[in-house]
Amino acid sequence: MLKTLAKKYFNLFSKKSIGRIAEMLSENVVLNDWETTCSGKEEVLNATQSIFDNVESIDIKLVNIYCEGNSVIAELNIVINNSIMESVLDIITFDNNKKIININAYKQ
Repeated sequence: MLKTLAKKYFNLFSKKSIGRIAEMLSENVVLNDWETTCSGKEEVLNATQSIFDNVESIDIKLVNIYCEGNSVIAELNIVINNSIMESVLDIITFDNNKKIININAYKQ
């Protein structure tokens, strides 16, 4: 179940579907990545929209996905503007309502 939700999140991210991503987030979500740390749904959505605004396209390719407890660990290749590829490890934690409560992203 949580793997499916994480895959949905990555698919929506690739589509830059900020409204649908908002539906998946807890009000108290926290985002930590190599460029920013923010907390609360509004701040996380603003950070996500900023990413979307600064790229023409973003395509998340899932390499591996694992689930342990309420967390999903995903190895990703992210293709930006059809040319720049980043290898990223995401750890996404879900609350008891199956909403994303924490996103930790690490550039490899």
